[in-house]
Amino acid sequence: MLRDAVRHAVDLALARKVLQTEAAAILALVDRLDERFERAARLLLDCRGRVIVTGMGKSGIICRKIAATLSSTGTPALFLHPAEAIHGDLGVLQADDVIVALSYSGETEEVLRLLETIKRLGASLVAITGDERSTLARVADVALDCRVSEEACPLNLVPTASTTAALALGDALAMCILVAKGFRQEDFANLHPGGKLGKRLLRVEQLMHAADQAPIVDALTPMPDVIYEMSRKGLGMTCVVDSKRLVGIITDGDLRRHMLTAGTTILNRTAAEVMTHGPITVRGDTLAAEALHILEQRKITSVVVVDETQRVLGVVHLHDLWETEMI
Repeated sequence: MLRDAVRHAVDLALARKVLQTEAAAILALVDRLDERFERAARLLLDCRGRVIVTGMGKSGIICRKIAATLSSTGTPALFLHPAEAIHGDLGVLQADDVIVALSYSGETEEVLRLLETIKRLGASLVAITGDERSTLARVADVALDCRVSEEACPLNLVPTASTTAALALGDALAMCILVAKGFRQEDFANLHPGGKLGKRLLRVEQLMHAADQAPIVDALTPMPDVIYEMSRKGLGMTCVVDSKRLVGIITDGDLRRHMLTAGTTILNRTAAEVMTHGPITVRGDTLAAEALHILEQRKITSVVVVDETQRVLGVVHLHDLWETEMI
């Protein structure tokens, strides 16, 4: 019994060899990328339905990751368990779909049993396999070669290097499609609203102090009222508007500088006489990460959010953006 076996020390040399073997398996794929890869990527890029990724066992786990990566980068994809498919789930397949089938041997029985339905529907089939002469490779519209010289398993049995290579090939497909589609940071943000990543990719309109929370005064507002507005809203600044359009800002720093030169006579002035003209602004759909970069680069603590007509929508403070980075 395994539990009765003599326990040996962890073999760091073996661990290093596993990593080297898996890294070598990925690097070996580089020189094999050719027009077949381009054709496979084009099939996925032009897909009018969904990308259905299927495989059994550990290959199936890799398929789930490939499908998740495609979905998260704008290509509708889902995992189809081949055993479940032949017991009622075949109805998910449609003629406009592209099926990506992963089988290292290319002879996995459950996967091969899907081929008749795929061909009958007229759906496209991309195979990822370690045997280009296999049944799966011969039937596929495009077969991608992910063979490895050896598994990282000391017994050369457990799928290790082969599954790593297949995963890397799937990632390469997904990234090429992402670029070809012109997928942007904004698109990624729309698909990742949760977690730390989602927080970093929030838009400033979701974080800004808006409506009654935004410090705003009219250009003719007396300075005592300006100071009151700044203190009440607690952002260390206020927007200055004329006919509801932004014309400047007044910050705590502006007040200190004017106090040094004008003393208490500053209280006799209006907002327009004290404000800084041409403040930095962003649009509401600016990503939080981008706004944070602007604030840190310009060494300022707040930025005004405006629409296309320069009407003030709100104010984003540096602390609001720091919080999204730390969540």
